[in-house]
Amino acid sequence: MASLQESLSKFKKQQEKCQSTLTNIAAKAGSSKGTSSKSVPSSTSSLANGKAPATPVKFSNDTERLQHINSIRKAPVGAQIKRVIDLLFETRDAFTPEQINEACYVDVNANKAVFDSLRNNPKVSYDGKRFSYKSKHALKDKSQLLVLIRKFPEGIAVIDLKDSYATVMEDLQSLKASGQIWLLSNFDSQEDIAYPNDPRAVIKVDDDLKQLFRGIELPRDMLDIEKDLQKNGMKPATNTAKRRAMAQVHGIAPKPKTKKKKHEISKRTKLTNAHLPELFQNLNVPGS
Repeated sequence: MASLQESLSKFKKQQEKCQSTLTNIAAKAGSSKGTSSKSVPSSTSSLANGKAPATPVKFSNDTERLQHINSIRKAPVGAQIKRVIDLLFETRDAFTPEQINEACYVDVNANKAVFDSLRNNPKVSYDGKRFSYKSKHALKDKSQLLVLIRKFPEGIAVIDLKDSYATVMEDLQSLKASGQIWLLSNFDSQEDIAYPNDPRAVIKVDDDLKQLFRGIELPRDMLDIEKDLQKNGMKPATNTAKRRAMAQVHGIAPKPKTKKKKHEISKRTKLTNAHLPELFQNLNVPGS
C-alpha cells in the first residue's frame, strides 16, 4: 500500500517536471523566432558559455500502470463500485479493503463514499472486515437449486437465480433436460420462469382461469384446430387437408360427422388433470 502511494507521488512529480520542461521549450522556441538565421543555436551558445545541457527527463517504466491506477481512482463512485462488485462476483471470495486495492486498484479506505456505498449495497455483504458478493439465494450446487425450485410450484424467475453461483445456468439446462423442471417464458416480461416438474405439487388455480378454461369451446373440425395451432406458433401433428385430398383421389368417402354424446364424469372416469383438482370441484358427478 505504502509503496503504491510512493510510486503515485513520484509519478505525479515526474509529470509536473515534464510539464515544466515542455513549457520552457515552448518559451524558447517563441523567443527564437525574431533572431536571424545566422544566429548561433541555443545549444551551441550554451556550450560556448560553459553551461551543460539540461538533463533529459526520465520516466518510470511503470508509467502506464500508474496512469491506469490514477484514472480508476478519479473515476465516479458508481464506476468504482461496479469494478469492486465485478471482482467479488467473478471470484466469489471475501476481500479486505487492502486486498481490493491490490486486486482492482480501488482504494476503499481512502474514499469514504465508495466504502459507505459498498457497505450498504444489496449485492455486497460486509462482516466488518471483508467484503463479499451476496446473491439473492444462497445456493452452491445443482441439488440445492432443485430443492429451491421445488419450493416454488408457481414458478421462480430465472433472473433471481442466475447470480447464485458460477454454473447455475448450465445446471438449469441440465435439470430441464432431465425432466426435473420446466423452463417457460413469461409473455409479458419475456423472462424465463423455472417450474418444478412434480405431479404431486398442488397448484392453486384462480377462479377466473377456471371459468376461462371451461368457457373455451374447441372447434369441431380438425382444419380449424390446425389453423388455431399455427396461429399460435405451434406445428400441428396432423395435416387434415392433405389427408382429405388423398382420400378423395382414392375415392374414399369422408366419414359423416356424428354428434358426439356428451359424456358425464363418473367415478370410473380417468382424469388426466388429477393434479389440478380445482378444475373439477364444481362438476356434478353422478352418484356422488
